[in-house]
Formats: sequence, C-alpha cells, structure tokens
Amino acid sequence: MHLPGQAALLSSLLLIQVRSCVSVQEIHASQEMIVKIDSAGESMRCSAPFDLLLLLDGSHSVGKGSFERCKHFAQKLVRALDVGPNKVRVGAVQFGSSPRLEFPLDSHLTEEELVRRLKKISYRGGSTQTGLALKYVLRKGFPGGRDGAAPRVLVLLSDGRSQGDPEPPALRLKRDGVAVFAVGVRYPRWEELHALASTPREQHVLFAEHFADAVNGLLSTLSASGVCAAAPPGCRAETFPCVQKTLETVKELQGNFMCWKGSKGYLPSASLCPYYRWNRVYKKHQTTCHRTVCSEPCDSTPCQNGGTCVSEGPETFRCLCPPGYGDNPTCDPQLTLECTVDLLFLVDGSSSLGLEGFLHFKSFLKRFLQVALGGDTPVNVGVAQYSSQVTMEAKVGEYRSVDELLRAVEATAYGRGGGGDPHTGAALQYVTRHGFTSRPVFADVQDDLPRVVVLLSGSPSADPVDEPARYARDREIFLVAVGPEALKAQLSNITGNLHRTVTYSAPGGLEAKIPELRTKICSVDNQGCPGQALDLVMVLDASAAVGRDNFAHLRDFVRSVSVQFDINRDVAQIGLVAYGRMPVTAFDLDTHASGAAVLRAVGDVPYLGGASSTGSALLHVHSETLTVSRGARPGVNKAVVVVTDGAGAEDALRDSLLRIAGSVGRMVSVASYEDLQYFDEELVQMLCADAKRPVDLCRPNPCMNDGICILLRGSYHCECRGWEGPHCEYREFPAQRPHLLAPDAQCWSYTRGAGVRSQVLLGLRPEVTSRGPRASDAPSGRAIKSCGCSAEPRATEDTRTPRTLTHTVNDTHSCRTQTQGHTLRKSKRFRIRSESDVPLAVTL
Repeated sequence: MHLPGQAALLSSLLLIQVRSCVSVQEIHASQEMIVKIDSAGESMRCSAPFDLLLLLDGSHSVGKGSFERCKHFAQKLVRALDVGPNKVRVGAVQFGSSPRLEFPLDSHLTEEELVRRLKKISYRGGSTQTGLALKYVLRKGFPGGRDGAAPRVLVLLSDGRSQGDPEPPALRLKRDGVAVFAVGVRYPRWEELHALASTPREQHVLFAEHFADAVNGLLSTLSASGVCAAAPPGCRAETFPCVQKTLETVKELQGNFMCWKGSKGYLPSASLCPYYRWNRVYKKHQTTCHRTVCSEPCDSTPCQNGGTCVSEGPETFRCLCPPGYGDNPTCDPQLTLECTVDLLFLVDGSSSLGLEGFLHFKSFLKRFLQVALGGDTPVNVGVAQYSSQVTMEAKVGEYRSVDELLRAVEATAYGRGGGGDPHTGAALQYVTRHGFTSRPVFADVQDDLPRVVVLLSGSPSADPVDEPARYARDREIFLVAVGPEALKAQLSNITGNLHRTVTYSAPGGLEAKIPELRTKICSVDNQGCPGQALDLVMVLDASAAVGRDNFAHLRDFVRSVSVQFDINRDVAQIGLVAYGRMPVTAFDLDTHASGAAVLRAVGDVPYLGGASSTGSALLHVHSETLTVSRGARPGVNKAVVVVTDGAGAEDALRDSLLRIAGSVGRMVSVASYEDLQYFDEELVQMLCADAKRPVDLCRPNPCMNDGICILLRGSYHCECRGWEGPHCEYREFPAQRPHLLAPDAQCWSYTRGAGVRSQVLLGLRPEVTSRGPRASDAPSGRAIKSCGCSAEPRATEDTRTPRTLTHTVNDTHSCRTQTQGHTLRKSKRFRIRSESDVPLAVTL
C-alpha cells in the first residue's frame, strides 16, 4: 500500500472514531441530573401484569454490532420487570427480510431464562421489512398472550430505515389498543420512528444504546399511562429538552466544469456539467424527554461551607469538608476555641494600611471573638495596635467577659499606634517582652498556658522582622500571621512555618478564614510530642560546604524543632553536635533542663568550616554522646537527626544518605536551606512516631559476659553463668573469707589478652602469699607480676548491706615481672573488695 493510501485509511479511521463519540441523543441537563436519571433507571421495577413483545430489527442496515446492543437493551429491560405467568410476559420476534418468532409470551420463563434466551438470538441480516413485521403481529397477534385480558406493549427496536410503508399496519395496531414504543438504534431516522410510535410520541420514542436512560423513559411512560407503578417512593417524573440526531447522506452541488458533448460536423461540442458531492451530515430533531428522577439525600445540599456531598444510598450521605470545619457531618463550622491559651492580637494600624483596611481587620476581630469565645472558653485575650509604636488596647486577661472585650475592641481608634509606617519587627519584640503578664514564682497558680500572638498585617514592614520573630519564637511565643497573598513570604518568615500563615485574596473574604484561624491557634496544643520521653541528638554539618550563612538556617531549624518538645530531665532531652573534619559537642543531653535554655544555647553553636566527615560525627555520637555519663537514659528511645548537604569528604556522599537514614521514610530532602523552616513539623512527626514506640530494655543486651536478659514488669534481670553482679560484670569465685594482707605479703595480678589492655583481675590465694607467685600460677599466655607490699594495710568497714571490707594497699616497692611472651605495665594502687556472703570480686 502506498503512503497516500495509508494516510487516507488513517483519516477514515479517525473520522469513524470521532463520529462514534458524537451523542445521537442529548438531554439538556446537568451532568449530576444525567447521573440521577441513569440511577433511577437502575432502581425502577414494573410488577403489574401486561404482555410485552419485542420486535427486533436484524437487517443489514442495523448491523451486527447495533443488533447486539439492541439485545443488551432488551436484557436490561427484562431485569426491570417482574417476569412470571401471572405478571409480566415477554416474547420476541426478529425481522429482516421476513419475521421469525424467537420465543412466545407463554413460554413461562423466569427472568434469568429470558436473559439467556435473548443472548442466544443470532443476527439474521436481510432487508428492512418493518411493515411486513408489523403485519405479522397484526395477523398472529401476541403469540402466547392473554387475549386482551392484560395491556399489550410492543417495543420496536429499529433504525427507522424500512423498505416500504410501515405506517398503515402501525396505525392499525395502535387502534387495537397496543402501546407502540419505537426505540432507535445506530443512527435512526427519527421521523419514521415518531410516525410509528404511539402518542404522545415524545414519550414513546427512545434511543436503545443509552441503556439506563431508555429503560427509565419506557418505564416512566408505562407509569404515566397507568400500566404499572415502576417508580420507587420519593421519585418524580420530569421533562427535559432533548436533541435527537441522525446521520444522513446529502447531495450537494460543488460547481460546474466543461464536459465533452460530442461533435457537430467537424466542430467539437462542449457544455457546462454540474459536479455533485455526497456528504454525511447530522440532522437534529428537537423534542422533549420524560424521565423519572429520584430524590437523593444530597439534593437538599446538606454540606455547608463548601463541603462536597457524597451520596451513599437512598437516605444516607457523607460530607467531604474543607480544612477548618472539623468532623461535623454537614461541615457546620466548629468555631469555638477548643484550647486554652493566652491569646494576643497584634493589629496593623499604620498609614500604609489605611483606615479602610484597619476597619476590615477590626470587623474580622470582633466577629472572631463573638464566635470563638464560647461560654465555657476562658477569656485570656488581649489586643494591641501597632504602627511606629505599640499601644495595648486590652491586656491579656484584663476583661473577664466577652461583652467587655468586644466593647474595648469597638473603642479602638485607628492611628492610636502613633501613625506612620508599620514597624512590625519592633512590635513583635515589644509584645514578646510586655504583652503577657508574668506571674510571681510564689503564686498559688502558675500561668503556664501557651502564649499565642496573632499578627493581623496588611502592609509590608518598614523594619526587619526576621530577628524579632526569632526572638519571640525562642521565648516560646507561638506566632500566627494573617494577611493578604502579597505578604505571604514575609508572614511565613515571621511565623517560621508556612502552615501557621493565613492569607486571603480580597478583604471581603477575610471572615471566611475564621475556621482556619481557629484551627491554627489551637494547633499549639498539637505541637511535637508533649509528655513523650525522648533522647534527641541533633547533628549539624558546620563544614565549609554548608557555609556560615547557611549554618544560621540550620541553627534556626534546630530552634523550631526543639520548641515542639517538653524539655526537662523527665521527658525530652536534646543534645547537639556540630562537625566539620572533627565533631564538637555543643551541649550534652543533660546539659539543659528547659526549652528556653536549649534555645539560648543553640545560638552559641560554633561554625567550624573545613571539610566534613559525617562518619566521624556519627561515631562520636555513638561512643560519646549517647552514653549514660553524658545524660542518655536507659529505657528511653533515642533519635539522631543529621542535617547535612550530603557532600561529606569521606563517607557521607549524597548517594549514601539513604544508607545513613536506613530507609526512604527516614530521609527528608529539602530544596534549599531557606526551605528548612517548612519541614520542622514533618521531622517532628517522624520523631514522635519513634518516641511512641515501645522500648525493649533487653535490646541491646545490657548483660555482660554472655548473660541472658529477662524482662520483668518494666525492668529486667540478668541471668549470669560463671559471673555475678547486676550486669554479670564480676567473676564468680568459690565462697571464702578473704585473707588480710600482712605488711610483707606479696601481691600478684595477671592481664587477660595478648598485648591488649583488658580487664585486669587481681587475686589473692593463701599458697601464693606463703611462697610467692610463680609463672605456673597464671593461665597460659598471661603474665604474672609480683611486688612487695610493705605499706600498712588499712581496713574500713562499709555500713551498707551486705557487710563489705575494703583494703587499700600502696605499692612502694619495685615489682618484678615474670612474663610468658608479654610485658606488663606497673600498677601503683590496688583496691580489694570483699563481701561476707559473696565470692571475692576484684576490679581495677
């Protein structure tokens, strides 16, 4: 095949696909209403007794594909009928060039048997002799019918392109009381179908290939004519404008051309000949469609405030609510504050904002106080106005009733903040220092409520805001900012978290943000892991790859994470390690006992520069930081957070970060250092999940020398073999009273291991003191040391139970060493510990 032929074939295929997408029948209604029509068609059912005869067009003009779709419509219709000998009887006749009875009405088939019989009907082909098929029905009647004792319904499924005149027999059938439905298939000729159908014709003409819609239309008409009541309770019939289309071939004149007509004598004869083109065009037929629509629970729009209603049955629904409207079934606004906080509103009253903007903020504030402060909500609210300076309009807790507070807000006048440009940074610093009243230490009730500042800002700040905002956050002030979209970046820098910023596109939509603001204020109670014990070590990359400026972002990130934990000796502890080529411990886990102390200490973490070695830092954390001597607590979950650029010179290359984290779920990638401020909550959620995991006190095994750890009701016990002590740390010896050393006694010791500094055991045996130590007294491969012990022994009695005698011996003589292949270092001081009921255990 040549390329032009291929292109022509492709064009024709594309044309067929496009045409198949064109809807032959269109109901002018919303998509939601179309879904309701189809849903009602699925739920309708007809149970009254009547005879239904299906007249199926199996001619060549219909085609095998459309014939199969006719059968599918017939099956859908049968499933909507209560089939039985005393209820609905169904028969079928197929016609092409001639009619043929497929099965009569008195077959007494069940619904499932009817469906199987319909599926087995084979396509015959032939010409479209619709009139002959209608005459067959006139002559034979309804084969197997009830002789007029029940209503008769004829359903003609055809494309309306019959050969001959089918109208006379159709008219006779209608006069005999037969209800004729004309159901189109493929691209039907609607004019013929309307002529064959009963009146009112728009209710008796349907399109078969929209199965649920066609079943709905047919049963709706039967219900309207009183044949049966097919509509479920709560459903109603409605009328919709419809457009029915058909595809016709039209002859169009394209022009004229010169054509040869012959000759006259010796002269040729020519004239103009018309040139026609046959085009396939859609013809539209305007009509009305009568359909049954069932009411649904979502019809009454029960979901408020932009919630989406999802129907889950005839009477049940659920609402998908937008953020800030809680879990209410209908998205009713949950506006009352469900948290107890000290709340201060800092309102922009600058000349840059203007009087109109100030009044918008004032109206918003009054509305918020009216709906958010319920009868059970403590009124710990204050209001301040700022521009070039700050004016306290109402101190936090000054007014104990909502009405008094609202009157104070109403009395607030524009410009009382001094007028001029907005100095937002200075205002934040002022309210941090003076906005909240501090209770005396000896007060009966301490004010330990979270402190929240809501900034209502409508204009860019005339002074820097980053440092004052950091100053406020370091003092555990929870910042929430409200402002226009244009100030989103500045407001996010102030709050330190994009999720604590509320923005609006127009002042008129400000009141719609009340639920969102309420949620963000009360999120102060959902920060971090209150009450969860955790030992957290932050490891910061302070190398030259990060840079001094970016290292400041890392410190800010540590601050924003630390404020979300209850830092004290009993709950959460935080340590910090910075590293370049070598790691440096900024502060240990037990260095600071409060969040404020940690925040202050973070600012003192040094920038180191140089190359980075993440591996050395992790080893340092394991061997130095996460130890009991540095504040690590047994039985408490441990977490280490490494903040790095992923370019370590030794062993922390970017492609190795996954190995450091252990899994993808424990690795967080951030686009830039500035974006770290938006990831603190994600990290805290991960840490909280680890903090809430149960702790296995036997992992790692705390028992030494192959001891077995056994869990015992929140504690553990070490089962030792050949050793003793809480952790199997002492060698077990035969029980005997120790021999006190005489002034001239000999001491001996040996070292375990070949040239490796190991645990040194000091033993004393009677036979050794009498004859002195020999090399044979030590195990193979161990060295024996003998030295004079001329110092007076000093015995002290320990009052603890069991009774303990401690002997201290000072070695003032040189020691001679007998070595079996090894050299021992001298020891200057020994301590011998003996218990009356425990075998001798000696440690250095």
